[in-house]
Amino acid sequence: MLGKGASALLNRSDYMHKNIRLLKWLNFFWNFRLYAPIIIIYFAQITGSFASALLIFSIFSIAISVFEIPTGIYSDMIGRKKTLVLGSLVSVISLTCYALGGSFLILALGAIFAGLQESFFSGNNDALLYDSLGETKEQNSFGEHTGKINSVLQLAIGTSALIGGLIAGISFKYVLWLSVIPQVIALIMSFWIIEPKTHFEKMTGNIFANLKEAFVKFQTNFKLRNLSLSSILSFGMGEVANQFMPAFINTVWPVWALGISKGIAKTCSFFSSRSAGKILKRFSSFRVLIVGTLASIGTTILAVVFVGVWSPLLIALTSIPYAITAVALSSLLQAEFSDQQRATMGSINSLFGNIFFAIFAYGFGLVADHFGKTEPIVITEILTLSVVYIYWKLFKNHKKELLAV
Repeated sequence: MLGKGASALLNRSDYMHKNIRLLKWLNFFWNFRLYAPIIIIYFAQITGSFASALLIFSIFSIAISVFEIPTGIYSDMIGRKKTLVLGSLVSVISLTCYALGGSFLILALGAIFAGLQESFFSGNNDALLYDSLGETKEQNSFGEHTGKINSVLQLAIGTSALIGGLIAGISFKYVLWLSVIPQVIALIMSFWIIEPKTHFEKMTGNIFANLKEAFVKFQTNFKLRNLSLSSILSFGMGEVANQFMPAFINTVWPVWALGISKGIAKTCSFFSSRSAGKILKRFSSFRVLIVGTLASIGTTILAVVFVGVWSPLLIALTSIPYAITAVALSSLLQAEFSDQQRATMGSINSLFGNIFFAIFAYGFGLVADHFGKTEPIVITEILTLSVVYIYWKLFKNHKKELLAV
């Protein structure tokens, strides 16, 4: 028979696996956002221009930048569950503001709350998963579990996009109000999460000293520094282009079909995310990042330069390499983060990514207003080659490390 200690350990392990299952469902409801295919058009209708619409996204990113570090430190000091619950609550408030709409100010308020929600989740949720796996000594399977959780996320976005696109043909307002319901469900479910035991020292003393130590690690660790830079650049440019893409697709497909394009893209992401763990076991993460990013750049440029009814389908196919490269980059970053400051370091990385997003988004919008919907996308994809160069530098350095062993 098992002793009390062994029995308690098994129970604890079961709780942690429940955490992982809950994270999958939470990611489903958080990302079941019916408005995703039409949000840029919705914002542009209310604000009057693409520049102003993308300014809402810039406010969202600035809000993340303001809240990012405090929420990361909060997660490390207070706990993963409390941080997750607060993020779920703020998500409900944010979507309610978007649904109310009516003016730039109300949308901006919604964007601020959305930024706060994102900052609560950005470093915390990966840290929660990593800590939960640590309870059963399964940290090495982080990439596999991240891929599976991300696949559920993609399924949610794809399914909701298909439904949302059809409802948008009737009313944009209906789409936004119905999007609030899944956030309420996620808020209720977030209370079921079990706080992992800390296998790192609690942050004590001056939080600014701990924050300084995290920045020093970025400065002194070549691999972490370059991975972080590539993450910042790829997020800023990629996310702006992604948010704007429905406006481009709307030039060749009607509004009601925007959800179909998004649905196809997220179906591709679903299957590629689920297979990401297996692919990363067979191939070097750096090879995956280089090949995947180049494939995405080439396909996107082909789709927007040679415009036709096939363009949305080509754009959707870029979700296949994107989902796999996202898992590869996340796994590499988590391996370099310290246990003591895992959420804080994730938040620092996200902080600079969102600052860059905020700056890039408004410039992107100005180019779109003055030159059209194709030019800013092509420029963005060409600039993304800088990320490929960083991956190549890391790949060469990685090969040198292997030869030195």
